[in-house]
Amino acid sequence: MAAARLKIDYDTNIKKRMMDRFKYTSVMQVPRIEKIVLNVGMGDGHSNQNALNAAIEELSRITGQHAVKTVAKKSIANFKIREGYDVGCRVTLRGAIMFEFLDRLINIALPRVRDFKGLSTRSFDNFGNYNFSVREQIIFPEIDFDKVDKIHGINITIVTNSKSKDETKALLDEFKMPFREQG
Repeated sequence: MAAARLKIDYDTNIKKRMMDRFKYTSVMQVPRIEKIVLNVGMGDGHSNQNALNAAIEELSRITGQHAVKTVAKKSIANFKIREGYDVGCRVTLRGAIMFEFLDRLINIALPRVRDFKGLSTRSFDNFGNYNFSVREQIIFPEIDFDKVDKIHGINITIVTNSKSKDETKALLDEFKMPFREQG
């Protein structure tokens, strides 16, 4: 498998720019993306197995990696969910597949969102992670719109090993993540 374009750019250009900006003394201090986790929550997954299986199939097609079912850890009466019920699916991407997915997300999928004004800059946590959701899985070109039974959202978490929100934002800016303009 050929090296992903973003991985090559990270190794050759982004690391140098991040070292200059944050005055790191070692290249090992430069933050990197560790993994990307995609999650689809379906509260009715236990009663509607066909929809859950379709979501697993779509998530697998989008990422190129097999998605797994997620199971409720505890019962929640208000949502009519019991411990052990299937409540969604997720997939964790690492390495070359992760960089290839990130490239497609930034350059193909996000520009296809209707009325897209950019991603929020308020979704960073203090542990170097960035969370956002897309409302429709049909923004990905791998999904055939005619075969979709139900539109559902996908929660995407980008996990980095950075120490602060500023470092995480700078790293994702270097990858040309389309953030909303402040002001």
